[in-house]
Amino acid sequence: MSPVTSIGITLNGERRRVAAGMTIADLAQELGLAPEKVAVERNLAIVPRSTLPQVVLGEGDMLEIVHFVGGGDHAPVAVDDCWQVAGRTFRSRLIVGTGKYRDFEQNAAAVAASGAEIVTVAVRRVNVSDPKAPMLTDYIDPRKITYLPNTAGCFTGDEAIRTLRLAREAGGWDLVKLEVLGEAKTLYPDMVETLRATEILAKEGFLPMVYCVDDPIAAKRLEDAGAVAIMPLGAPIGSGLGIQNRVTIRLIVEGAGVPVLVDAGVGTASDAAVAMELGCDGVLMNTAIAEARDPVLMAAAMKSAVEAGRMAYRAGRMAQRRYADPSSPLAGLI
Repeated sequence: MSPVTSIGITLNGERRRVAAGMTIADLAQELGLAPEKVAVERNLAIVPRSTLPQVVLGEGDMLEIVHFVGGGDHAPVAVDDCWQVAGRTFRSRLIVGTGKYRDFEQNAAAVAASGAEIVTVAVRRVNVSDPKAPMLTDYIDPRKITYLPNTAGCFTGDEAIRTLRLAREAGGWDLVKLEVLGEAKTLYPDMVETLRATEILAKEGFLPMVYCVDDPIAAKRLEDAGAVAIMPLGAPIGSGLGIQNRVTIRLIVEGAGVPVLVDAGVGTASDAAVAMELGCDGVLMNTAIAEARDPVLMAAAMKSAVEAGRMAYRAGRMAQRRYADPSSPLAGLI
């Protein structure tokens, strides 16, 4: 009987044949992939990067190889007004996404204009047919900007957990953004699955910042389950409608023991300012910048809006009155 010279595997959902005895490191080299920029899952289990040269592929193995994809000069924020999440300190209170941009160059320019220190990144399969294709990490340096892997597009808790395990292997990040969607039309979160996934991730050592409905009771349950930040939606994802329920956002802020950041629904600078005036610790946005006619200019506008809203909150707004109250005294009129 002739020796087996090749075996069949499934790579990123597609069947292919590889040489018998090949290791995962050999396969990565054959594909032209840089091991330090990808994560590998074999038969639903993460393969630590240090073991790739030792793991020999077997007949029928299912592999997933993923990486991260997208997606004027202003006075700096006062040093004494930094914010913290999971023990990490940031000055910018604006987090931006990395999707929907024309290209990576525009994305990087918008991030620079926004002053953001955190960007959300999606975890997607690598393009094994073109391993030399540009990657987000080539344009936005994860050594300078904090990458926040997210679970965009996940509709079950198990999908989200699996995605974040791969993300941790790819980049070593434990600070992550969790979102588990209920259905495709509204992209509202499935709070039952979200709560379950939060509990599991927290037990595994992740630090989940969690996208949720604008419900103060649900927010408190997430915090108790291990969420390090609560991220209520202002309006449906990508809608640009602005904050639809200021009352519940304020209630979440007042009851939270962790940072609260509005996530989703921001359409323009005034929406970002409103979120900050309500006392939120920050704002996350993607579409509002990426789909603007001039994304880089809009990013700068959002930077200013977040800073102005935060200053207004710290200053304390005037009382609202039912009737007029003159700025100048009426006594002594001629």
